[in-house]
Amino acid sequence: MATPTDLFIHDTDRTWESVGPGVRRKIMAYDAGLMLVKVAFETGGVGAIHHHYHTQMSYVESGRFAITIGNETRELKAGDVYHIPPDVPHGAVALEAGVLVDVFTPMREDFV
Repeated sequence: MATPTDLFIHDTDRTWESVGPGVRRKIMAYDAGLMLVKVAFETGGVGAIHHHYHTQMSYVESGRFAITIGNETRELKAGDVYHIPPDVPHGAVALEAGVLVDVFTPMREDFV
């Protein structure tokens, strides 16, 4: 598990946790103001529509996703990025297996 004092992080030192059918996450690094999390999706995996007070930016590391932010859905692929302001409903559906790299500010206390 990541700790707020880690300065150098190796992917192999972090473990995946299941967060729903076909979806798992790995907390890579965080401090009180910032958090980076990898989220792996199997094809068809769903990140249900939700909202939180954190600002979020996500990088599509691999795969293809239908990303919904507010009332708009767009298809994104590896290399694309999306930005979610605080309290805006959002979710994801994996059209192909892939990984999202999520960055939150402040950190997600509910994840640790």
